[in-house]
Amino acid sequence: MSSSSPLRIVLASRNRKKTREVSEILLPHGFEVVPVTDYTDVPEVVEDGTTFAENAAKKAAQTARHLGQWVIGEDSGLMVDALGGAPGIYSARYSGEDATDERNNQKLLAELLNVPDEKRGAGYLCSVALSDPSGVIRAACEGTCRGRILRDAHGAGGFGYDPYFLVPEYHRTFGLLSATVKHRISHRAKAFSRFTPLLLALRDQFLPQS
Repeated sequence: MSSSSPLRIVLASRNRKKTREVSEILLPHGFEVVPVTDYTDVPEVVEDGTTFAENAAKKAAQTARHLGQWVIGEDSGLMVDALGGAPGIYSARYSGEDATDERNNQKLLAELLNVPDEKRGAGYLCSVALSDPSGVIRAACEGTCRGRILRDAHGAGGFGYDPYFLVPEYHRTFGLLSATVKHRISHRAKAFSRFTPLLLALRDQFLPQS
């Protein structure tokens, strides 16, 4: 492997849009992100942790042990002030086991129907964990981004609750922001800005030992 060749690392996620986001963040640092869906025999990880950090670590460690490879686990979600932090760790399945982005957003809007605009504050949180091939967590960190939930969708970019999540400083939702801006200010971008130096410090351990 030449020094310029990207190192492959598995992301324990079946969300294609999330995988693309992480890929765009890490490729400039020399890492090719491979989604877990590239492997046919990896079992689903039961996300039964009580925090984003617990779920991220579990996804990383369990997948790493199964594949015998370095794996990134990531768990993120939306926490709405007026809902006591909900949907939180249940963000992806807020509307039930067969949840879709559309149904999750419909439920969120219904829950906030009578909440005035000035009390619709919310924050996204992203937790990232890195497991070595034996299942030991070698790095972990988090990032957050504050905003407000709108009553109508704006933009088709991103995924999940993004079209409703307004970032006040930019007067735009995550659904409208360009990838360049989002990769600088989002919860995922902030988590990976802390995570990437830790990953780079372990880079030599990814290389085959002579």
